[in-house]
Amino acid sequence: MATSLTRSGVPGGTTVPDAGPDTDALVPDETESERRSRLRTVVAASLLGTTIEWYDFFLYATAAGLVFNTQFFPDQSSFVGTLLSFATFAVGFLVRPIGGVVFGHIGDRIGRKRTLALTMVLMGVATALMGVLPTAAQVGVVAPILLLLLRIVQGFALGGEWAGAVLLAVEHSPRRRRGLFGSIPQIGLALGLALGTSVFAVLQTVFDDDAFLAYGWRIAFLLSIILVVVGFVVRLKVDETPAFREVDRLSRTSAVPLREVALPPNTRNTVLGLLARWGEGSAFNTWGVFAIVYATSELGLEKVPVLVSVSIAAAVMAVLLPFSGLLTDHFRPKTVYLTGIAAYGLAVYPVFWLFGTQSLVWFTVGLVLVFGIVHALFYGAQGTFFASLYPTEVRYTGLSVVYQFSGIYASGLTPLILTALIGATAGAPWLAAGYLVLTAAISVAATAAVRERDLFF
Repeated sequence: MATSLTRSGVPGGTTVPDAGPDTDALVPDETESERRSRLRTVVAASLLGTTIEWYDFFLYATAAGLVFNTQFFPDQSSFVGTLLSFATFAVGFLVRPIGGVVFGHIGDRIGRKRTLALTMVLMGVATALMGVLPTAAQVGVVAPILLLLLRIVQGFALGGEWAGAVLLAVEHSPRRRRGLFGSIPQIGLALGLALGTSVFAVLQTVFDDDAFLAYGWRIAFLLSIILVVVGFVVRLKVDETPAFREVDRLSRTSAVPLREVALPPNTRNTVLGLLARWGEGSAFNTWGVFAIVYATSELGLEKVPVLVSVSIAAAVMAVLLPFSGLLTDHFRPKTVYLTGIAAYGLAVYPVFWLFGTQSLVWFTVGLVLVFGIVHALFYGAQGTFFASLYPTEVRYTGLSVVYQFSGIYASGLTPLILTALIGATAGAPWLAAGYLVLTAAISVAATAAVRERDLFF
């Protein structure tokens, strides 16, 4: 077992090469059978929970460009309607930091398990209610207002989801498998996106355009009720993480986690973490959200095949994420994350060139390359990498701050920025591509400057 470190982290900010003490040592009375059962439950709770949460969140993203722009902003031009629809999409990211701070505080004070159960209920209720919202044609301006309010609830709930799901997996993980376990919640994001786009593709196939816009799209949102019930039950079965139990037993919980995250010695890693996330956030929302609208409006491709292409790329990502986790266990999270972000920056222009062929085949190839393969490389390492920035007692808040505050500019504004840049260049994507390369370069520099902590518990 590694020597215990001070509460404030690694002296001098240097990296400790050891993986830290074995989490299993914190549950010494556990039999091998009980250990395996615990880990299976953890995997199920992390994977199923994040799949449902991201299905709900990105279901809105898909609907923003296909449904909401006409059903909730019908008096605007197609371009302005899409911008307004993406603006409400961005609002979810603006609210997520508030949820991150609130649920991060709760998670660092009372534990990860109960906090995650609450976030799932809030997300599920908001998504299901979207499925019964009246349109602008029925209630006028009230419709987009109600849509905006429910999007705010979605963003607030998701603000506390990602960090908790990552910690549920990482803080339960065996000593030499923290990278693999940290990739599990990331698989949920890929599966959630694939599930959401697949459901929309099926519904658009089953219903004609009029029926789909009238009521077919609502089915995708109402399905959330079933998924949330299943996920909630599974999460109630998981134990609190051994790491948090140990901190709680030693009365080391932080009174104000946010203050410790913002002040030295954590200030440096917080700032660098916010910048390191920029490339990942812009990448995901380009390939998983913006590409759908770009392909159907600028490239003239059909909606259903485009949704299928995104689903295929997301499915490839889901398959490859565990391999990224294994690489993380061998080469450290920072190395894998930095390599993946750099590869993304190099791939942006070639992929947009493939998109420019206006061929569905090459569009799919480009998406699979940059979204299914390259994105999987760094996204699988991201959870463990960010977890290595903070000590246990403020880790939930720290991860939430880095992930959710960066989400405002790295994720939520990306579709708006790209839409505006392409509109300003008469449909040419190269200025928009340059913006994406810039975000990748910033993230590479910030990641290189991060001083990893040992994942001690």
